Amino acid sequence: MESEQIPDNLAASTVQTEPTEQLEIVQQRILTRATLLDMANRFDIYASTTGGSAQRMDADTIVDDMRKRISIETTGGNVPRGPARATLVAVSFQASQASLAAAVTNDLVTQILREDISMRTGSARQTLEFFEQEVSRLDTELSTRGSAILAFQEANQEALPDSLDFRRSQQTANQERLLQLNRDEASLRDRRNSLVGLQEAAAASGGSATPVSEQTPEQKRLQDLRDQLSGLLAVLSPENPKIRILQTQIDSLASVVDAQQARVSVAQDGSPLSSYDLQLAEIDAQIDFLASQKAQVEKSLADLKTSIEATPGNAITLDTLQRDYANVRTQYDQAVANKARAETGDVIETLAKGQRISVIEQAVVPSEPEQPNRPLIAAAGVGGGIVLGIAMVILLEVLNKGIRRPGDLTQALGITTFATLPYFRTREEIWRRRAIIYGVLGTLLVGIPLALWAVDVYYMPLDLLISRLGARIGLASLLSATPLALV
Repeated sequence: MESEQIPDNLAASTVQTEPTEQLEIVQQRILTRATLLDMANRFDIYASTTGGSAQRMDADTIVDDMRKRISIETTGGNVPRGPARATLVAVSFQASQASLAAAVTNDLVTQILREDISMRTGSARQTLEFFEQEVSRLDTELSTRGSAILAFQEANQEALPDSLDFRRSQQTANQERLLQLNRDEASLRDRRNSLVGLQEAAAASGGSATPVSEQTPEQKRLQDLRDQLSGLLAVLSPENPKIRILQTQIDSLASVVDAQQARVSVAQDGSPLSSYDLQLAEIDAQIDFLASQKAQVEKSLADLKTSIEATPGNAITLDTLQRDYANVRTQYDQAVANKARAETGDVIETLAKGQRISVIEQAVVPSEPEQPNRPLIAAAGVGGGIVLGIAMVILLEVLNKGIRRPGDLTQALGITTFATLPYFRTREEIWRRRAIIYGVLGTLLVGIPLALWAVDVYYMPLDLLISRLGARIGLASLLSATPLALV
């Protein structure tokens, strides 16, 4: 297991699986039922090796046997105490043929490499897809929450907290303006009352009721000419040319004044208005204008009061919306950063620059069987047979209670023997004994090989028969010659 080729502080992979854990996952994937059956079919592992019929085994038996034959051992790696060691994996497969063992072992190594690459690239791709979906989801949610904030601000744009100070200043200005309008209205009403009183007094005295300050130049000129005429009539005759000229000027100027008043306005019935009526109408118009201004100011004050009272509630709602938006924005920024890291990790795994499994040495065809150790088994069998034979002899000797020696007769019956005679066999007995021995040896040396040959040729190959018998008694691996290929 090789470490990352790029330092983590520069660019880290998103696949952070421990080497031993990763190898265990790969091992479990390889030892699945489908994979083992496919491997057995591709290499014809259970086909006959002697040209006979293939072994008939059910799927469960094949899977169990394949799992027993495959060995994946992991050594090294991080330990709780002591220096870190490299993680090494040894893969082996037991088979009756050396070439088959090497081929299956190399195929296992290829599958381990393929599963390792598939698992790492798949994990990196899934991580990248997750963050791409997360960024898309948060972007949509961010847009939704932003639209909600904008809609709320547009719906309550007159009662938002950021314009509260401005609206309060507007409220103060409108209150001052309302006071000024009230004062102006009171002044106009006083002026109107004065004008009405002056008109009534003038009407009582027969003069003009128009104040001098509000007279036109023609009216002032007309008033001066009339004053001069009054003064001259006191000392001159009405027939005096000077009086006539002055009277002509007064008449002419009076016509001009009347024409001016006629052009300024007329009454509802079409008759020209007098100066008094014009001034009174002007004052009334100003009072009406002030009244409309007061209504507008009062309405503005009412609206400002309503918006100011609604501002705290809107501030709380807007703060909640903005806080949710900020939280989503933080999640979005984090997701974008994670997506960038996931893209880097995906590139690292695609280019095989992260942690990966590399092959140190391929499996080769073994020159001799690894199991079983037949010389050792033969020596153990011979030694065991000798030991058992000696033990059997000792046991028979110990358990045999018959009388075979003179001492046994003395010990059993208390009789003292005075002579012993050896046992002599006749010629027929000797030939019969030799015939039995030679017959047994001939049977063992000739009959057994002939019987085994007949079984192998006419019934079933001996290796297959031994394998089946071993499988039934659980010693198949011990009885079969299984070359072992190691990586």
